[in-house]
Amino acid sequence: MDGELPMETLLKVSNLSIGIRKGKNLLSSVESITYNIKAGEILGIVGESGSGKTLTALSIPGLLGENKIITTGSILFKGKNLLSASEKELESIRGNQISMIFQEPFSSLNPLMKIGDQIAETLKIHGEKDTGAIKLKVMDHMEKLGLPDPEKLAETYPHRLSGGMCQRVMIALAIICRPRLLIADEPTTALDQKTQSQITSLLKEINNDMGTSILFISHDLEVIKNLCDRVMVMYSGRILEAGKTDEVFYHPAHEYTRGLLNSIPSRKKRGMDLTSIPGRIPSLEEGRPRGCPFHPRCVKAKPGCKEDFAPAKSLSATHTSHCILSED
Repeated sequence: MDGELPMETLLKVSNLSIGIRKGKNLLSSVESITYNIKAGEILGIVGESGSGKTLTALSIPGLLGENKIITTGSILFKGKNLLSASEKELESIRGNQISMIFQEPFSSLNPLMKIGDQIAETLKIHGEKDTGAIKLKVMDHMEKLGLPDPEKLAETYPHRLSGGMCQRVMIALAIICRPRLLIADEPTTALDQKTQSQITSLLKEINNDMGTSILFISHDLEVIKNLCDRVMVMYSGRILEAGKTDEVFYHPAHEYTRGLLNSIPSRKKRGMDLTSIPGRIPSLEEGRPRGCPFHPRCVKAKPGCKEDFAPAKSLSATHTSHCILSED
């Protein structure tokens, strides 16, 4: 069902649940998550591996795959429910209005196609027929993204490029049609710290210059802190806390968020043992614990944490937490 969105809201995800089929069983991966992305903002999703971050992102452009099933919810993009869109409609949106940058640039690029041809392919798919105009746009985007000697690079194959260069090519490919929403799934994970910083700065420039909204997924809290306007903390398929980045980082309300923040290295902690969260995130086969999914690992858990998933507690107009300890 389609619906009207406030003008500033580009994407609204409501009550989204995703299951993964394993044999005859449908295992719950993402459970009843709701969030929105405003036009021109950068929203971060942070959490450990296995928390459901990538599935949440892949559900938006309809890239989940056959064994992953959306069981409830809606995804409104510019007022249209993408879950009721046809494959043809989704194909017209992917790469054009919604683009995605993946974690592994080497495996995402076609090893048999030259860089320039791969970037140009997106323009051709979405209706650009003027060969001269296509080449100009490709060269212009490669130059803007700091790719050296675009003419020569366009004739190069991916295997000759570094990881950082390949990621810049992936970004050029993703923004060539000036999408309204860019989904970046762990785009800096496999890169060294200097290149990570360059890529995040590049994404910030794209956001400022093009007004493109960005959904940025990472387990790296420092990258999230430096890039995002708002952040959601996910654990075992649930959103546990959400708010403006400064609110979540400087006034964390959920014990899981506190645990993540306490594990970040800093100058103050030099020479000290880093704090780690005991235990591990449950596997799909083990299933999500009843109540707050984090309670088996939480050193402050109360009996009520095991019974029900706490409703959202508003700590400010923009900051919410699903933790009964937030009441204290």
